[in-house]
Amino acid sequence: MFGVVPKVIWGKSYPSDDNNLCNWSMRCLLIVDGDRKMMIDCGIGDKQSEKFFANYHLNGEDTLEKSLSTLGFTMDDITDVILTHLHFDHAGGAVRWNAERTDYDVAFKNATYWTSRRQWEWATSPNNREKASFLKENILPIREKGKLILIEGDTELMPDVSVRIFNGHTDGQVIPFMRYKGKTVVFMADLLPSAAHIPLPWVMSYDTRPLITLKEKEAFMAEAAEKGFVLFLEHDLYRECCTVESTDRGVRLKEHFALIDV
Repeated sequence: MFGVVPKVIWGKSYPSDDNNLCNWSMRCLLIVDGDRKMMIDCGIGDKQSEKFFANYHLNGEDTLEKSLSTLGFTMDDITDVILTHLHFDHAGGAVRWNAERTDYDVAFKNATYWTSRRQWEWATSPNNREKASFLKENILPIREKGKLILIEGDTELMPDVSVRIFNGHTDGQVIPFMRYKGKTVVFMADLLPSAAHIPLPWVMSYDTRPLITLKEKEAFMAEAAEKGFVLFLEHDLYRECCTVESTDRGVRLKEHFALIDV
């Protein structure tokens, strides 16, 4: 998760167990605006084999259905799903078994699914390094069910919700920007997995083009510090949101807090 950064350094910023395993969240975000209910990413899902899940030591009791129910919603209420990219931990929950477990169906039956054209093409013709992260059963049923819309570039999806395209982690990663109560909230996906990844060289080994990630991070983090963006962290188990500031050591964490505090 921290690439070339040695454990003696990253271990001070993010805890691990005796097997060097770190615990990470798969935190999704729901936007409600009138009749539109937009879900950003949808976790790993539950349709893979027990052997597959055992590799990732899943823990915790949260599910999308449980979380939505606490807000008075169901999966069928969702009108839009933004998939930042199609790695299994971000898109696995987009598709589920049908009732008979004979075929796959979309998990949000009334929703339009959005991702970038570049990411779709990248994921459906994957390179050897990344193909284990792109599972056909997470991806192809969305198009087969006629639910897919492909984003060509930076664009506005609805009032106060726009997206930008980033290419370092995986080609065509979609990063949503939301205007809320006078602030800009950015869903960071794997552009910034956790607050520990704020220093520029802290780039995941998973990134297909880390030098591009460095350039993307440098430009984005400078903008985030200047404009006071609220960064919503998908994978940081300990910090849900944060802001950053410019220092003599570069951009660094300013404060962290829960989204409800915004």
